[in-house]
Amino acid sequence: MDDIIGNTQNTVAPSDQSKKKRPRRVVRPKPKSTQVEKSDDIEDINFTKDETVEIRASLLKWYDENQRDLPWRRISSKGEDEEDNEDTEESEKRAYAVWVSEVMLQQTRVQTVIDYFNKWMTKWPTLSHLAQASLEEVNEMWAGLGYYRRARFLLEGAKMIVEEGGGFPKAVPALRKVKGIGEYTAGAIASIAFKEVVPVVDGNVVRVIARLKAVSTNPKEAVAVKNTWKLAGQLVDLCRPGDFNQALMELGATVCTPSSPSCNECPISTKCRALLLSRCHDSVQVTDYPMKIVKAKQRSDFAAVTVVEVLEGPRMKDEAHPNSKFILVKRADKGLLAGLWEFPSVLLDGEADSVTRRDAIDHYLKSAFDLDPTKSCDIISREDVGEYVHVFTHIRLKMYVEWMVLHVKCFKKLWNKKQGEDDINWKFVDQQTLSCMGLTSGVRKKEKT
Repeated sequence: MDDIIGNTQNTVAPSDQSKKKRPRRVVRPKPKSTQVEKSDDIEDINFTKDETVEIRASLLKWYDENQRDLPWRRISSKGEDEEDNEDTEESEKRAYAVWVSEVMLQQTRVQTVIDYFNKWMTKWPTLSHLAQASLEEVNEMWAGLGYYRRARFLLEGAKMIVEEGGGFPKAVPALRKVKGIGEYTAGAIASIAFKEVVPVVDGNVVRVIARLKAVSTNPKEAVAVKNTWKLAGQLVDLCRPGDFNQALMELGATVCTPSSPSCNECPISTKCRALLLSRCHDSVQVTDYPMKIVKAKQRSDFAAVTVVEVLEGPRMKDEAHPNSKFILVKRADKGLLAGLWEFPSVLLDGEADSVTRRDAIDHYLKSAFDLDPTKSCDIISREDVGEYVHVFTHIRLKMYVEWMVLHVKCFKKLWNKKQGEDDINWKFVDQQTLSCMGLTSGVRKKEKT
């Protein structure tokens, strides 16, 4: 520095020597910030080796002490010695139980699933048993769980595995080839049933990881999804991958909940950046992570539904008739509630009065079953019994329900017609059969009228 100053002085003209020199500007280093910054770019985030070790140990210890007693865990939980000596049949039974439970748990509460799972495993205790079932039987067992496509894929996947004869796939790539098994389900089966060191990411895991790293990006974006799987993969315990994946999901379901997380009870709260941020900034809350996604507005649909009771012989109004039959219609094999049975119904353009609804139903009954209330049959009674709203994920369906009792003049002709001559798939059922069928919750609402 002295050399530089000296050289500068030699270049200054003598006439300027007397001028007052400007004070030199001293640049001082800024003190390091103590603020905790948000992690906006998930691509730049990783768990350190120390974080990974601590999170694994703390979470597994917590899981061993706090895991819920669930029926599928009793089947899938085996000691290490048992697993080493386990035969193929037991191993595949465990994988099957994991598969059924994970599919049922998608979009359904645990308490609801328990009873369904127990009944399912009693009826079809192995993959081979399920592969012999019909779609109608599976739908009946599934009724009330919603998203019936999942049940159909379970059946199709079971048939595929049995037909190929190679046993239950163990690795994720092979599992992904089975109908209905996606990345999440494949990871669950591989890690829980076969101890493959692979991650599992569901909504609970997304939330836990987003809070651990204070990730503020949209969790639905492709890059965010990819990197959440990467982070989950960094955490998976090498010795107990299945238990760790269940522990991470269990933490999100019971402690790190969407709206009211119990941070004081969390075994890995010391590693949570979202919690640290909330303590440093009054404007930040743990529930800010992950980013809230605005749900698409539900579509409102309207339908006229008629419970059609058909009599073989005439009867007076309000009299019991043990030989009466009810018409059920099978929905199309694709689309909403695919392949399920329901009472005759017609979608309406919007809110409609009673006359409009009855005209629509009459036209449908005539075109579909050749039932003309004014010609081919006598109306014993017809009354509106109520309005019900059934909410799907993206549809709010308002149903106007009526009950119509008919005496058909040519009942045998109608009975024979049901055998499949028409494009529409329908059938007669009696009261006892109707009460035992696996109907959707929406149809159950109508049945109870």
